[in-house]
Amino acid sequence: MAIKISEISALIKEQIKKYSQDLETKSIGKVIKVGDGIALIYGLDDAMYGELLDFGNDVYGMTLNLEKDNVGAIIFGDSDKVKEGDLVKCTKRILEVPVGDALLGRVVNPLGQALDGLGEVKTSTYRPIEKKATGVMARKSVNTPLQTGLKVIDALVPIGRGQRELIIGDRQTGKTAIALDTIINQKGKGVICIYVAIGQKESTVSSIVETLKRFDCMSYSIVVSASASNAAPLLYLAPYAGVTMAEEFMFAGKDVLIVYDDLSKHAVSYRELSLLLKRPPGREAYPGDVFYLHSRLLERAAKLSDDLGGGSITALPIIETQAGDISSYIPTNVISITDGQIFLQSDLFYSGVRPAINAGLSVSRVGGSAQIKAIKKVSGTLRLDLASYRELEAFTQFGSDLDAMTKMKLERGKRTIEVLKQGLHELDDVVDQVIILYALTHGALDDINVEDISSFEKELRNYTATNELGQEIRKIIEETHDLPKDNQIDELLKNFKEER
Repeated sequence: MAIKISEISALIKEQIKKYSQDLETKSIGKVIKVGDGIALIYGLDDAMYGELLDFGNDVYGMTLNLEKDNVGAIIFGDSDKVKEGDLVKCTKRILEVPVGDALLGRVVNPLGQALDGLGEVKTSTYRPIEKKATGVMARKSVNTPLQTGLKVIDALVPIGRGQRELIIGDRQTGKTAIALDTIINQKGKGVICIYVAIGQKESTVSSIVETLKRFDCMSYSIVVSASASNAAPLLYLAPYAGVTMAEEFMFAGKDVLIVYDDLSKHAVSYRELSLLLKRPPGREAYPGDVFYLHSRLLERAAKLSDDLGGGSITALPIIETQAGDISSYIPTNVISITDGQIFLQSDLFYSGVRPAINAGLSVSRVGGSAQIKAIKKVSGTLRLDLASYRELEAFTQFGSDLDAMTKMKLERGKRTIEVLKQGLHELDDVVDQVIILYALTHGALDDINVEDISSFEKELRNYTATNELGQEIRKIIEETHDLPKDNQIDELLKNFKEER
């Protein structure tokens, strides 16, 4: 059957009308050098700083250097899969990590991938890891305590919700223990906790997770781990991933505590990346922007205004010192960014004073704003008592003839040290802290032998919980956050000592 030319013509015209082609342009470059988690790429003229790059084979990276003739990128994941000559695509996206409630109770790497064997983290919410810190007008003053359960901190260097308090000291002096105790003490207080392990041994991270499980804390915690076996890019990324996860909760009006353990290793990983990217070395071979590395991270901790929901991020960065030298480069950088520091001293730790906090060098720039009235009243003279005790202790090594007033100060100082000692994970409720510190500062412990202070404190805690007057005092402190009137605590202490 003959087909008319006009029909063929009409058919072709119809096909032309329906034809459409989606044109897509991609910026593609070629790897010219790769090694140590770093790739140099030629041809990515449109690449942006911090942009996510696709290396293929499920390997991604991020641009850190924009040179005249090449782009320097860090590689996340297995860099062995990337070879010279491989093609690299720009994604036009900034690096993002998963956020939200699905992460609670999980152990993840800085990319949000599960490390706990409990399957994939199922969330459709993502946030970019780099974000400008909340502005001054969007914040409000820190006014709510974040109780650590440690008397020496809650009384002398109080931490408020929205504060950045540095924990600093030599290795093996109990820095991580303080951070862990603070996380454990948030149980039932509505605070979400994020622990970021940077360059820690995997066995250490595992034991921390087990501790959190033992105290039933994983339900409100997230552990972000970039262990010592990971390449420098993941260690660099870890704290930013952690604070991004925290911001999701903060902007939802919740309170978050985030621990960076530790930022010394973070700075070292950034130095490694910078030197591999041929950036000029500065002091101690750190690049010139190492201060900005930590300032843009820690500035993201904030107490939001009521208009924005009043959420907060409290940051506890940890810095390791060498032989107690807090005047070296990275420690001084972080001290100047934070709102105070808790300084742990090796000598105190080895002499059995734990937590080994040096009250003279430790400070909270938020101070009494982060304390309830009751704690503020009973801890007023503590710092002076400790300072005068340390001074007298050094002085009395050279002489034995002491007047009555000096002897009294020494005895009070010994009891103060003993009361402020706490065992690992042995935390005190704020009411118990108020009562024992009241007893200390009002002389009720002066006639108790120093070696009996610990047992006296435990018995007093049990007595307060079961005695009718003790329960009434507890209720008053819990509800009013102030000391009860009419010397009720004096009466309680007198009754307890008589019965004891």
